[in-house]
Amino acid sequence: MSHFTVIYDACVLYPAPLRDFLMWLALTDLFKARWTEEIHQEWMRNVLKNRPDLTISQLTRTKNAITGTRFCNWSNGCIDELLYSF
Repeated sequence: MSHFTVIYDACVLYPAPLRDFLMWLALTDLFKARWTEEIHQEWMRNVLKNRPDLTISQLTRTKNAITGTRFCNWSNGCIDELLYSF
């Protein structure tokens, strides 16, 4: 496993093709991917704004498919234990 950590911001979790590619890269163990609940909320909000045909339920399924179980509130400065890892 790599010692490098990469923060996936909302701008790379949406659009979906870029998110899919970066999730695939994370599976190679070249780096550890991390993100927060706030980042999830931002990309989901942007998708719903641009794609009114999608629902929050659909996006929540996507979010749940890519999230782990570690929790940390980034706003409290807990950067090494960011909320989600892949």
